[in-house]
Amino acid sequence: MAHKAVEIEIIPPKDIWVGNKQAPVKLVMYGDYESEACAKANEVVNQLMGKYEDKLQFNFRHFPLTRIHQRAQKAAEASIGAAQEGEGKFWDMHNILFAHRRQLGTISLKGYAKEAGVTDKNFLTKLVDSVYGWSVRADLLEGADKGIRDVPFFYINGEVYNGPVNVSAFSKVIDLLATAKKPAAKAATKKRA
Repeated sequence: MAHKAVEIEIIPPKDIWVGNKQAPVKLVMYGDYESEACAKANEVVNQLMGKYEDKLQFNFRHFPLTRIHQRAQKAAEASIGAAQEGEGKFWDMHNILFAHRRQLGTISLKGYAKEAGVTDKNFLTKLVDSVYGWSVRADLLEGADKGIRDVPFFYINGEVYNGPVNVSAFSKVIDLLATAKKPAAKAATKKRA
């Protein structure tokens, strides 16, 4: 008896955002879950999300540096696996992975998924079978096509951000972009009246 291949629809990382969907500022970070610099950058992003909850929307894209971080690929796959049960579980898993970046073995990933509220009984099997591997690879290839070679790497409203990775530097850019959008919106409202 031949087995019929079951196609699984996977929610890709590019569709997983947190924050106000109407926010005037869109922040995208390419990163690696084993990277110290990315973990610090994630802390900065979390502070920014708290400070600019109405003005900022954030998306994390995977760029595992597998030559130096052998477990980053599976960690990225685990976050995508968590996302399949809801965006909230992706973000919980995302932060758990950064918090435990030195302990990203496959069995640990299963425990972190449980901690994030993932209920899929086949989570570990899917991780071992690399069900989400192509989704991580798609992010990696897209980043490489954009010229990304190291992480963390940021885009703000589609433009490369080359400034320091700290709350103060990002705040200046976010404040500028958030206020730049308001006059245009007011002008559009006045034209309708």
